[in-house]
Amino acid sequence: MPLPFVTADREDRVQAAQAVTLAEADRDLWRRPYRPGPWRVGGGALLLLLASYVLFSALIIALAGSLPSAAVCAGCGVLVIVLAVRLLRAGVWVSSHGLRQAGLLRTTTLPWAEVGVVRTVQRPVRWLGMPRTVQGQALVLYPRARAGAGGATSDAEDRRILLTDHNADFLPRRPGFERAADVIESWAAESCG
Repeated sequence: MPLPFVTADREDRVQAAQAVTLAEADRDLWRRPYRPGPWRVGGGALLLLLASYVLFSALIIALAGSLPSAAVCAGCGVLVIVLAVRLLRAGVWVSSHGLRQAGLLRTTTLPWAEVGVVRTVQRPVRWLGMPRTVQGQALVLYPRARAGAGGATSDAEDRRILLTDHNADFLPRRPGFERAADVIESWAAESCG
């Protein structure tokens, strides 16, 4: 029985898929220009494992005859699955329509007309999203100044941190952060300029 995932031609297919750059791909589709990191994938896997235990316990509770309790337990399991999917989909997405920053609970989309400058800066960043900060790099978005906006806002209020080299996607992979930052910066320069 041939196992195509073990053969040497898999390497050729992977290299051919990587040869298609983001600029050559369909620009109307939303895409994340980097792979999710091991911390994000591991967290999603743990949440899905927890959801399987909760759903299995809902089945046992339902077989025991307590349907309202089983429904509550199944609802909690579905909520954990939704949380795991949102965790895996979190990140920065780009398309010809704009830049989308998906978080765990909220997604924000900015059209390219509102994006001013995207650049990598050295600054204290949060380690895995926790309150502890370490020195690192961050990809920061500075929105375009709005004409006729009432009241002046400071630069610190306007800027938005898109990625850091110490978040769940890039903690063990700094070259991955640099590639992702370069791709997002080039999309912003090409689409805004």
